[in-house]
Amino acid sequence: MDGTKRANIKQGTKVKVVQKQDQRSGKLTEGVVKRILTNSPTHPHGIKVMLESGIVGRVKEIIV
Repeated sequence: MDGTKRANIKQGTKVKVVQKQDQRSGKLTEGVVKRILTNSPTHPHGIKVMLESGIVGRVKEIIV
């Protein structure tokens, strides 16, 4: 599923995010959404979220 649309992401959704420091390498971190930080309905690089672990990143994949 697409991580660029806010409507696709809810609290408790399992996702893979890319952290700021990992943007060059493209390393993904898996976790569960705690908070959605992006206010706009879409974002070309992915919706920014905070995971339950405290990690902040942009959603690249939604795990169904």
